Amino acid sequence: MLLRGTAFFHLRGKTEVTCLILIGMMGAGKTTVGRELAKRLNLRFADCDHELIARTGVSVPTIFEIEGEAGFRRRESRLLVELLAEQDIVIATGGGIVLDPGNCSLLSERGTVIYLNTPPHVLWERTRRDRNRPLLQVENPRARIEELYRERDPLYRAVADIVVDGERGTCMSMTNRIEKALIENANWKTSCTP
Repeated sequence: MLLRGTAFFHLRGKTEVTCLILIGMMGAGKTTVGRELAKRLNLRFADCDHELIARTGVSVPTIFEIEGEAGFRRRESRLLVELLAEQDIVIATGGGIVLDPGNCSLLSERGTVIYLNTPPHVLWERTRRDRNRPLLQVENPRARIEELYRERDPLYRAVADIVVDGERGTCMSMTNRIEKALIENANWKTSCTP
């Protein structure tokens, strides 16, 4: 079990990083795993898509419909800056967060980035009935997932401090693997909060 308190992670030369950031494709499990990880570590949890919905009062598909993908990405980038300014937080990003090089720089500088690497066939099984995925509202959504994966996988890997296999297992087992990776790949310590 990991120690609780204000968590500091030291990875790839980073010091006192207090944000854990989950990246990966839609359907990879970022929200579910992130919520569990935050609960275990007694940290705040934020999901970028849910935060945008709460702030705008409309769904992600509605934002895409009105502002297009570019408008959605601008909102997502502004929100990321705000969330990364917080301490002691687990953030589940949107799948396209790595498309903006500025976002990638922020992720690398301000947090420990965990890539939930889930293969396209699993993503398809998890998302095929979900109508709230604007990028999958195409003639062949399975082919679209494969295309997005080919495009984004190298970007995720480039920014990730830790890569976790998201194909097999439950939320609990994925969270266990993340905790293990944090312990093995970082100097884990806690500090008392006043």
